[in-house]
Amino acid sequence: MNRGGLETMIMNYYRQMDRNSIQFDFMVHRSGKGHYDDEIIALGGRIHHMPQIRPGSYRLYFKRLDAFFAEHPEYALVHAHINENSSFVLRAARKAGVPCRIAHSHLSDLGIDRKLPFRLYARHFMKDHPNGYFACSRKAGEWLFGRRIQGQRPLIVLHNAVPVQEFAFQPEVRRSVRDELDAEGRLVIGHIGRFTHQKNHEYLIDVFQAVHRQNPKALLVLAGEGELKPGIERKVEKLGLTGHVRFLGVRSDISRLLQGMDLFLFPSRFEGLPVVLIEAQAAGLRCIVSDAVTTEADVTGRLQFVSLQEAPEVWAKRILETTYEHEDTSEALRRHGYDTGSMAKWLSDYYMNQLAAAASQGRQAH
Repeated sequence: MNRGGLETMIMNYYRQMDRNSIQFDFMVHRSGKGHYDDEIIALGGRIHHMPQIRPGSYRLYFKRLDAFFAEHPEYALVHAHINENSSFVLRAARKAGVPCRIAHSHLSDLGIDRKLPFRLYARHFMKDHPNGYFACSRKAGEWLFGRRIQGQRPLIVLHNAVPVQEFAFQPEVRRSVRDELDAEGRLVIGHIGRFTHQKNHEYLIDVFQAVHRQNPKALLVLAGEGELKPGIERKVEKLGLTGHVRFLGVRSDISRLLQGMDLFLFPSRFEGLPVVLIEAQAAGLRCIVSDAVTTEADVTGRLQFVSLQEAPEVWAKRILETTYEHEDTSEALRRHGYDTGSMAKWLSDYYMNQLAAAASQGRQAH
């Protein structure tokens, strides 16, 4: 439970839940402490640690899952957020008699790497283990579930909602952030995301280099960590951009940081529907986004989509031709169901209705 988009989305909902009725406990697949762990404990949640899901250790993982649900018969609902690997968790939950089992898709592709065959196997393994099908976008749902849900259960698109009011534009906060960044009079381009293949930082730096050639005062700020960060730092140094790119690490003040930006840049290779794009729109920013991102992400009309097949100079032209004024987007986000206040109530009601229906079926069976 680190500060990634998926984890942040879950926490946005968790904070708004009526925890007298619904309590979240978390099954995580890392042994270390996550950024949100202390808050989860403070809110009454428990954290269960499982081993990482590795192709060579499926048998051990399945055994651990079976043991977990045998030891914890108290769970009547499992909401799995680990994309194709949710099939394994929900298989064990179904085997243990857990009545409510939700698979939630957060990606619309996997990219190509050595794990791809195993991940495709996990997706195929989904079968009938869930009885609820959720996705952050229709595109993400169609990718993970395909035809399995046609004629069975409807796909529910649960929006990656954010606390809209927290991101509302505040001029004084903007001034404070820009003072900290020493960005007075500079074009500030921002990106927030893990340094992974998916987020495409290599290309992002190429785009910024093209911007910098035409606007030498431009500043790029990058928030996040990840295994590819050292390589990106070396590339920045090699291109002579060291004084123009700031690596900010993991930030706990994203709503504040966005205020100081002029534009948000997001050239991902694949996504579901990124929480951070909703956050950027909530802060009133214009966003230049790869066409690998679903157009469903454009809730406010402030996203421009550009193909990753285009040269970095094409992206730079779009960036430099864009206007940078912030806009109050709160009403649009609320109207489209992207405010956690109302959406957490919807999700809570959904959980309670599913549990009540399961309890009724159980009584009828007896």
